[in-house]
Amino acid sequence: MLIASLVLAVLAVALAWPIPLALSAARWPSRAPGIALALWQAIALGGGLAMIGALLTFGLAPLNGELGGIRGLLASLTSGPIPADFGVLNIVALGGAVLLGGHLLLNLISTTLQTERSRRRHRAAVELLSSPLPEQPGTRVLDHPTPIAYCVPGVHTVTVLSGGLIELLEPAELDAVLAHERTHLRQFHHLVLLAFRAWHAALPWFPMANRAENAVGLLVEMLADDDARQEADALTLARAIALVGTAQPSASGELQAGTEPRSAGLLGAGQAGSMPMPADAARTPLGQRVARLLQPEPPLPPLARLLALTAAAITVTMPSAVLLSVALGVGPALA
Repeated sequence: MLIASLVLAVLAVALAWPIPLALSAARWPSRAPGIALALWQAIALGGGLAMIGALLTFGLAPLNGELGGIRGLLASLTSGPIPADFGVLNIVALGGAVLLGGHLLLNLISTTLQTERSRRRHRAAVELLSSPLPEQPGTRVLDHPTPIAYCVPGVHTVTVLSGGLIELLEPAELDAVLAHERTHLRQFHHLVLLAFRAWHAALPWFPMANRAENAVGLLVEMLADDDARQEADALTLARAIALVGTAQPSASGELQAGTEPRSAGLLGAGQAGSMPMPADAARTPLGQRVARLLQPEPPLPPLARLLALTAAAITVTMPSAVLLSVALGVGPALA
């Protein structure tokens, strides 16, 4: 199992730094946000499995035999004997695998419970302080001047708009915003964000976790923008995004500190798309979303899509196959 442990360790290091760094710096994800999102999910899941698998396979290496893997460990613990070459490093590796796996799992559970409690409280406050929007089921209006639009996912989903938003936007722009928020709910973007938030909470010292969370947050917004374009033209949607975006919370439904919209700097005051965006605005997530709507790039070629999806599949299946073989006790094939 030492060879398998080494392979998984190399994969874990690659997925922990150079690969996510390259993906976060790449320009193509805006051309295929769904493919890029699948890659980020594969990197997160594959990286976690590879780290756990590297420790586990190294710890179980002395048990490499007909009763290899976890079955061999259980047999040695219950009926003995424990192999003589089972040393301190193997015990530390096994303990590290258990602690790391438990830490990631408990953080996911804790983040899920905390987020759900927060959403229930927020949903109750919205129901109390808002009124329903006529002819828009599941949509509530808060009497507040700041233009705000967001969704609260859950069993009973709610889309929340502010009175300031309704006054600010034209009917077509408001429809585009509603289509955008409905996409977040329909595609369960909050679950994707929850997983990456839990990953960041579990490894707050790990810079790639924060980078991944930010990248995924932008990608789900781009996916919602693309879906909303089926109900609104790109110019209308871009202007609505620019007007609302600076006060827009994430797709998870959690409010962020709002500011007055700065659409003039993004689109040109009163004439959406009539002026080029300043360089500093174009580098922001909001500016990137507006730019890809006003100046769409060609979609990613089919071959590139296939290669990216294949890489995502390999990233997850390789450590999964090793862990499965360890669980089934077929370690000799990987030795």
